[in-house]
Amino acid sequence: MVEDHLQFDRRVEKLTRKHHAMSRGYTHRLRSDGLIEVKPRRSRPGVSLRAIALFAFGFFVFKGFLLANLGPGAYEDRLARLNDGTVVEQGGAALMAVDPLSEFIASKIGPVLR
Repeated sequence: MVEDHLQFDRRVEKLTRKHHAMSRGYTHRLRSDGLIEVKPRRSRPGVSLRAIALFAFGFFVFKGFLLANLGPGAYEDRLARLNDGTVVEQGGAALMAVDPLSEFIASKIGPVLR
């Protein structure tokens, strides 16, 4: 009797986990024997690697555009003013510092802007 009760508890626990997983979405599939099988949809990570790469690419293009538009001297002046500011502004200055990739992008965008 105790073994039957333990098996029942295990089945109920398994069904509860499946029900919880299916509350976040599910898919249907028709098996070869005609039975419709319903499975919980797999969860995806919140941020994909592609999204991170596109964000980084956009950030460097933005920096290159600013560098090409303002010119190296004015850009460095603005970075110097940011470095004299608050901690947040200093962090922004560190992120917006000129790097080889943004210089390369600026050199390619510069002739198009002029």
